[in-house]
Amino acid sequence: MTSAERIFTALERKIPDRIPVMEMIIHPKIIRALKFKDYFELVDTLELDAVMVGGQQLAMRADDIETSGKQRKVYVNEWGVTMCCTGEVVDVPIDYPIKKPEDFKQYIPPDPGKNKLLEWLPEVVKRYKGKKAIIVSAREVFANSWNIRGMENYLMDYIFNHELIKDIARMVTDYAKELHSLLIRAGVDVILMGDDYAFKTGPLMSPAQFKEFIAPYLKEIVDNIKREGAYCIKHTDGNIWDIIDQIVETGVDCLGPLEPMAGMDLYEVKKRFKGQVCVLGNVDVDLLSRGEKEDIKKETLRLIELVGPGGGYILSSGNSISSSVRPENFIEMVKTVKKYGIY
Repeated sequence: MTSAERIFTALERKIPDRIPVMEMIIHPKIIRALKFKDYFELVDTLELDAVMVGGQQLAMRADDIETSGKQRKVYVNEWGVTMCCTGEVVDVPIDYPIKKPEDFKQYIPPDPGKNKLLEWLPEVVKRYKGKKAIIVSAREVFANSWNIRGMENYLMDYIFNHELIKDIARMVTDYAKELHSLLIRAGVDVILMGDDYAFKTGPLMSPAQFKEFIAPYLKEIVDNIKREGAYCIKHTDGNIWDIIDQIVETGVDCLGPLEPMAGMDLYEVKKRFKGQVCVLGNVDVDLLSRGEKEDIKKETLRLIELVGPGGGYILSSGNSISSSVRPENFIEMVKTVKKYGIY
């Protein structure tokens, strides 16, 4: 099988020739430490089965960031959200454009056709189409909604401003659908939706709130991805057991990476939704950061033996290869699945 075929077979809950291996994001520090000239050389040399567009480029960017003070870098993204660079693969919002409900009336969303993903994509499609699964890390309804409103205000809106919540969700959903359609038509095979829903102890919202304010829009986005002919993966950190049924019911092809330290056991997920959804993950990032190579091999073998049978499984870390990960541990994980993950 080609790498692309291996990923697609797993996403269809079938059995490939071996368990596929991929990573959502790999920090540039790890790429440099392993002596690769760039991300693409790493993907090729390690024979990862998927190439990522989106989060990976954001992790490596350095240009369009304006320095504020001496200690941090901030910039305003296309949504008008002020972001602060963390030095890791994900930046954090520190200010937002819709401070009062009435601000929404004047708010103009960005143009999906001008998204930087569409600039980054052609090089990847030319190099990898048909060889490796081309996956774009893009958002769905939740993250962009709370980013433009602020998390505290947004969660209070669940109680006091239902109309505003739904207006924002409609706008963000329409944007996501149009962007995803453009990406898929340009050559993307898989949309990975990265909005996080939960803490380590449970979701940020009640199951009833998820059902009313997120699930219908998520399903609409998933349906659009399928209609355009692509697969979709739903990633979220945290403990999502209270809402996981609703997520699977939207028709996502795959769940993951899911967070093991939050109690998201891939074997239990796969057993509960047998044949309904592929699972992705989840060697713990803390173990990859502080463990020894022997620990990594043991945990990777455990996942291969427990989650691998019957197919429908893609192996990765429990989130991403952050700057704290020991490079040799990442290599050990990849080597182990390639050697022992044969069907």
